[in-house]
Order: sequence, then structure tokens, then C-alpha cells
Amino acid sequence: MQEEQQAEQPQQQQAEQPQEQRAGQGQEQQADAAEAGRRARFGALPERVDPRDLVEERPATPRDPARDAYDPDQVAIRYGL
Repeated sequence: MQEEQQAEQPQQQQAEQPQEQRAGQGQEQQADAAEAGRRARFGALPERVDPRDLVEERPATPRDPARDAYDPDQVAIRYGL
């Protein structure tokens, strides 16, 4: 009886190996698909951007002509009289 059990064990192990290999192949296929997805998304560097395109030059505040106008009468009225 022990001999029969020992003879059956190697046969069972051989029968289980293809299933394990199939499961391993499925995992490999999933890993390959995931790798292909990553390569499609991150496989290339983005295009270079010219530094001149990153900077916009304009005055900090718009010019206000009334602010720069000097009226001596207004100054006298506000501060002196």
C-alpha cells in the first residue's frame, strides 16, 4: 500500500506542474502587458521647451498717467492750505 502511495505522488506532482506553468505563463503575460502599457505611456521623453517660451515679460503694474502727473495746485491744497 505504501508503494502505491509513493508511486502516485510523483504522478500527482507531474500532473500539477503544467498547471503551475500555465499559471506562471498567465502572470508573465500580465506582466508583459503591464510593461507594454508603461512603455507606451512613459517610453519617450517629452519634447524640449524653449526657455523663451516659458517667460512672459510685461510690466508689473500698468502705467497710470494720473499717478505720474504733478499738479502743484493739488499738492498745495492737500498738504499746505
